[in-house]
Amino acid sequence: MRHYDLVIAGAGPAGLTAAQYGARAGLRTLALEQDAVGGQALLIDKLENYPGNNSEKSGSAVVENMKDQALSFGAEILMNKACYITEKGDKSGRLWAIALEDGSHITAAAVIIASGARHNTLDIPGEMELAGRGVSYCAACDGPFFKQNKIFVVGGGDAACDEARFLSRISDKITLVHRRDKLRAQRSLAKRILNNPSINVRLSTSIIQINGTQKVESVVIKDMQTGAISKESADAVFIFTGIVPRNELVLHPEFIHKPKLDKGGFIIVDENMATSVSGLFAAGDIVASPFRQVVVACASGAVAAHSAAEYIEANNYGQQ
Repeated sequence: MRHYDLVIAGAGPAGLTAAQYGARAGLRTLALEQDAVGGQALLIDKLENYPGNNSEKSGSAVVENMKDQALSFGAEILMNKACYITEKGDKSGRLWAIALEDGSHITAAAVIIASGARHNTLDIPGEMELAGRGVSYCAACDGPFFKQNKIFVVGGGDAACDEARFLSRISDKITLVHRRDKLRAQRSLAKRILNNPSINVRLSTSIIQINGTQKVESVVIKDMQTGAISKESADAVFIFTGIVPRNELVLHPEFIHKPKLDKGGFIIVDENMATSVSGLFAAGDIVASPFRQVVVACASGAVAAHSAAEYIEANNYGQQ
């Protein structure tokens, strides 16, 4: 059974930054990734709002640099899924035992959960094919690329209305579509949306297809009351139908001492990115946060790794 000082579950921006800071602090550090190194940042066509990235590199290019930097400091990255985590006590105190999908196990003095979150999708033709090329799930990330363009916003909750308001500062051609006959957002927020001259609200309406070759060019819309279908030109489609934390790891029945979660299932942490369980930290989109950006994820990963290093040193768990 291989032992590490620090194991990070997830290798998106938060996990890669944590791996870099952990290894740079002299910890034997391993980042586990079950899908693709880089996480949701891989879908970003131009990461123009990341500090220092004034060359408008893609998200994939930026996270590739993060990966190389983490490896250069001595971190390891393993493409494998962490299935569940249990506590493994020994004469030196608490250790974590991580069961991997290939049947092997590793131990760690501290663990950072950086498994991220996923956006609810519409699951319609063209959505995945045009993701990052006009289809987006983040107005702050991609909105500035579509100044004065025709933008469709999908959703009727607080997030959709907030993002539509943000986009209305960029373009006065915003159409918010919601499949129900009433917005689900808070009444005051819904009222501001309905009174915003830059936002055209279309209720009982659903986008059923997104068209385009290299980028979004049009959408197919269905009237949920009459069943009528029409096609309209579009430059971008922003989808805000909810975000779901990838918290399967901490919800596993083998994980006896589970960290506290908020009502949405996101992990609650303190200012040190420490969870309610000693030796367990969290960073990135899995964490309860009011603002989800690559720069925020990286910052939380750095803090989590720093806190984990202090925890390991304080408990004399390192280099066993």
